[in-house]
Amino acid sequence: MRQLLLSAFEPFAGELINPSIEAARAVAKLEFPDTAVNLVELPVERYRAVDIAIARMRSIEPEIMIMLGLAGGRFRINPERVAINVDDFRIPDNAGNQPLGEPIIADGPAGYFSTLPIQAIADRLKEANVPAAVSNTAGTYLCNRLFYSVMHYIAVERVTTAAGFIHLPYLHEQTVNKESELPSMSLATIVEGVRLAVEVSLSPPRVTTN
Repeated sequence: MRQLLLSAFEPFAGELINPSIEAARAVAKLEFPDTAVNLVELPVERYRAVDIAIARMRSIEPEIMIMLGLAGGRFRINPERVAINVDDFRIPDNAGNQPLGEPIIADGPAGYFSTLPIQAIADRLKEANVPAAVSNTAGTYLCNRLFYSVMHYIAVERVTTAAGFIHLPYLHEQTVNKESELPSMSLATIVEGVRLAVEVSLSPPRVTTN
C-alpha cells in the first residue's frame, strides 16, 4: 500500500475557515488505487507547523507529500515550483511570530524545487476546466516555510518522498464581506482540483513521442 500525506493549515488572519483544510479533509475521504491517504492538520505557527509535519513524515514514510495552503487573491490553483530560504512574514502567525528577512535554515540552500509533476498537474486541472497554473513564488509566509523545511528534511535525510506545495484561492464565502473585490473558487472545484493533483502525482510520468 502506497502512503500519501496531505498537509493543510488551520484558519489564520482572522478568517473562520481555510480552504486548504476543508479540501484536504474531503480528499482524505476519497479512495485511490492501492493508496492510503493520510492527513495532517497544521497550526499556522512558525515552529510547530514544521515540527508536526516532519514528525508525521517520519512516522508514515510517505511516497508522496502534497502540502496545501491558502493564497488569498489568486484566481487559480497553483502548484508551486520553488521554496526559498527566507521567513518574511507580512502579518504575524497565529502564535504572534513575525520574522522579517530571516533564513529558515541558517546556511541552507537558497531554494528547493518541487519534486511533484507540477506542469502535469496544472495541465490536468485545465483539461478538467479547473483554473490552474504553475506558480514561481510560494511567498515568504508559513506556506513557503513549510515547503522549504520539508524539502530540506528530504534532502538532508536522503528520503525518497516526492513532495511539493499547492496554493488554493479563497472560498466564495470568504470574499463576501471583504472591502476589495477578490477572486474566489467553490469548495467543490477546489476539492476536484486537489483530487486530480493527487491522481496525477500517483500516476507514472507520461511518455511523449516525437
